[in-house]
Amino acid sequence: MIKPIKDLKVFVPTKDFKISLDFYQKLGWTLNWEKDNALAELENGNIRFYLQNYYNKAWADNFMMYIDIDDAQDCYETIKEVINQNDLGKAKINPPKDEGYAIVTYVWDPSGVLLHFAESKDQ
Repeated sequence: MIKPIKDLKVFVPTKDFKISLDFYQKLGWTLNWEKDNALAELENGNIRFYLQNYYNKAWADNFMMYIDIDDAQDCYETIKEVINQNDLGKAKINPPKDEGYAIVTYVWDPSGVLLHFAESKDQ
């Protein structure tokens, strides 16, 4: 059996590394480090992921992240404003939707990665 896992980070694809890096920073992630425009670690709270300068359309279009939040409506309004006020490529957002298990604001990053900003109904 694997001993307790200390951390888990996913590698998120980017079509345009700089635009994606800008997108996530404008949404509130902090850039911990970046290496040669090829890899960066981003953090929000104690949640981190790697942004990589690699793109495969099929992979990006099927890559998703589920992000647990407190308020889907506030998230929607904040991200919508960020997208509308900045040139962030093909980033887009849908209004919050009740999915039964959570209220979810769907956001597509500039590379097509789908982010589920989910307000749990168990809060």
